[in-house]
Amino acid sequence: MARLASSIVVAAITRMASLHNGAAYIRRRGTEGAGAIFITLYDAETRSYALYEPVPQSIASDEEIDRDSRAFSLLEEGKTDMDLNDRFTREERFDPDFWVVDIEGVSAEILKETILIV
Repeated sequence: MARLASSIVVAAITRMASLHNGAAYIRRRGTEGAGAIFITLYDAETRSYALYEPVPQSIASDEEIDRDSRAFSLLEEGKTDMDLNDRFTREERFDPDFWVVDIEGVSAEILKETILIV
């Protein structure tokens, strides 16, 4: 089975945030079909972000994850908007096709329950 297009996964993430009384914004639009997806989760209490990165397919196939699904892992916490912009500027040099979805108003627990986080 082929993986879902990135644009469809991003739409599902956006819908999930809305269903849980939060909001999701596309910070960076990547390639419709296969661009990597990064997720940021804003914590209003600390005014910082957690950054989730895509789990590489090679690792996903080694673990108990469907190889065709999209899985994410926590990369960093406590990041500022400037930190994230610097990170994504560096990422763009290696992969100009990636997506970034910012989520606000949704707890990390809800994110883990509704999106495949490993």
